[in-house]
Amino acid sequence: MLTIHADSKGRALVVKGAWVAAAGPLDELAATHPQARVRRWPGILTPGLVNIHGTELLEEAYHPDPREADELGTEPLFGDALAALDMDDARWGASARRAVQRMLAHGTVTAACEELRNRAVRDAVRRSGLGTMGRLGRPDGTPSLDPYASGWPVSFAEPREAGSAARFAFFDVPDEAALAERGATTCVATIVDGRLSYRRR
Repeated sequence: MLTIHADSKGRALVVKGAWVAAAGPLDELAATHPQARVRRWPGILTPGLVNIHGTELLEEAYHPDPREADELGTEPLFGDALAALDMDDARWGASARRAVQRMLAHGTVTAACEELRNRAVRDAVRRSGLGTMGRLGRPDGTPSLDPYASGWPVSFAEPREAGSAARFAFFDVPDEAALAERGATTCVATIVDGRLSYRRR
């Protein structure tokens, strides 16, 4: 089944399976693919984001369960706060699943990582569909679920064109300058390998 994803400016992608089948103005794509389902999203369409602090966020941080918010808060825990927790494989796996969902909620489709050594984390990431890519050394900046808040130049995934992987996001902002100013918390939808992996409620 074909799906057309379009932003508020009329820019659109036709998705077939895990791939972009066509890119262009919504009117043209709808006319040439009349059988496709059309999904319209507020804001702008961009390639998905790359979070360069994948290792730190997935394997060196604990992402509290919402039920733990009163005790642990809602932000990732690092360093001494992490060391104070009793972490077993089950807890690491659950933390990694929450980390992935929170990354997707910020338009991230790829995490830059060193080799993930924790099997529970590695399995959670693999099952999620979140992409990973290698990196050289430890990046500067502050690990953040919002790549725009890390203090590091923001990178995007592969281009939005026919034949590329369907890994992109929509942000409820008027343009990319506003996205850089307001950050990735403006994400309204993230598509990974053609699947709607996150949608803001």
